[in-house]
Formats: sequence, C-alpha cells, structure tokens
Amino acid sequence: MNKNKALNTITSESGNQSKRVSAFLLGAAFVLCFAAASPMTAQIAVADQPTVFLGSAATFVVLGGETVTNTGPSVITGDLGVWPGTAYVPGTPPATVIGSIHAGDIVAQHAQASLTIAYNNAAGRKLGVVGVAGDLGGRTLTPGLYKSTSTMAITGDLTLDATGHPNSIFIFQVASKLTVGTGSRVVLTGGAKASNVFWQVGSSATLGTFSAFKGTIMAHSSISIATSATLHGRALAQHGSVTLDSNVITKN
Repeated sequence: MNKNKALNTITSESGNQSKRVSAFLLGAAFVLCFAAASPMTAQIAVADQPTVFLGSAATFVVLGGETVTNTGPSVITGDLGVWPGTAYVPGTPPATVIGSIHAGDIVAQHAQASLTIAYNNAAGRKLGVVGVAGDLGGRTLTPGLYKSTSTMAITGDLTLDATGHPNSIFIFQVASKLTVGTGSRVVLTGGAKASNVFWQVGSSATLGTFSAFKGTIMAHSSISIATSATLHGRALAQHGSVTLDSNVITKN
C-alpha cells in the first residue's frame, strides 16, 4: 500500500507540474500574441508627450528680454511684452497690437518667469526622443519629441501630421539656431494644431522673408521675423530681442 501511495503521489505531482507548465506556456503565448497584435499601441504610448504649460506667458504672442522692435505695419493679435528690458519700439507706422502691451512691468516679469519654466521643461524631456539633423524641409513628421544637437533649418515645407489626433503634441529641441528659409512653411495636417507645437531653441530663431511658421518659439536668446513673414503661434525670447518687420502674428 505504501508503494502504491508513493506512486499515486508521484503521478499526482507530475500531473500538477504539467498543468502548471501548460498554464505558463498559455500565458506566455497570450502575451506574445497581444504584443504582436498591438505594436502601434506600445509605440504611441512611448511617443506621446504632455503639453508644455506656458503659465503667465500663455497670453503673450510677442515677449522679449531686452527689447521688442518693429518696422512697418505689423499686426499682432495677443499680448506684447518685454522684461527685464523696458524698450518697446512700435515703429512708423506703428504696429497694431490687438491686446495689452507690457513694457518692463510686473505682468511681463511674471510672463518671463513662466517662460523660463516652460523652456526648461521642454529642454529637459528625454522620453521617446527622435534625433533629427540638418534641414527638415520636405519631410512629414508625426507627433513626438524631436531633438537636434546642433542647428535646425527648414527650407521649403515641413509637414506636421497629427494623424487624426488633434490633441497630439510636437516638441522640437534645437541645441543652437533655428533658421526658416525665404518662403518656407510649416504645414499642419491630420488635425494638428499650432497650439500643440513647441520649438525650444538653444540660441536664436530667424524666420525668413514671406515664410509661414506655426507653433510657439521659445528662444534662449533672440527671435528675428523678416519682412512679411507670418507666425501662427508665439515668439517668446528669454534674454534677447524680438525684431519684427511688417508681420502678421496671431496667437494659436
């Protein structure tokens, strides 16, 4: 009887082990099948970026550190400010500002403080970063975080495609200068919004003559917008000047 009990125990344990192995293999197969069936879900989860919170800077379409100067009949829809500098030169004829002007006051100071936080937030992001280099003209990019370790240029059209997800965020980290060529454009498709596009620029940004740009520019130094260029977004400079010349700038 003891021998039979021992055999029954061995058989029972063997059966239980087989069941455990089968359950493990079934679970592993399920995980593999789920991963294979849902590759884009994982990719999108990594690529998704939260927005950049602008705080007190959100109402400003033009914000300079040293000065804001204008030449020609620019039209600015949104607030304009400068801090710690106090010089705003509206030009002749003067720019039309459909909003408030804050030259060296506490409102502009608070906006600059918020800009610093937003700039550092955008610059410090690393999750899902995609390296880019050189000229982005002629390319189509989907939402995500893009990083250039040197300068960035746009010659021709750069298309930003939200692929039907209008709340998707585009963030560009530019270590040095951003240069947009004459007549070049940032084109939004697939539900993309200018309010969801952010350009963190390590030095200065230049928008060329007759260019059409989209998104919020946050430059460490200065921003220059050449004759008849348009900006649907914001030109926010931390330490340098914002220079305008017969431009149309509207808040995104």
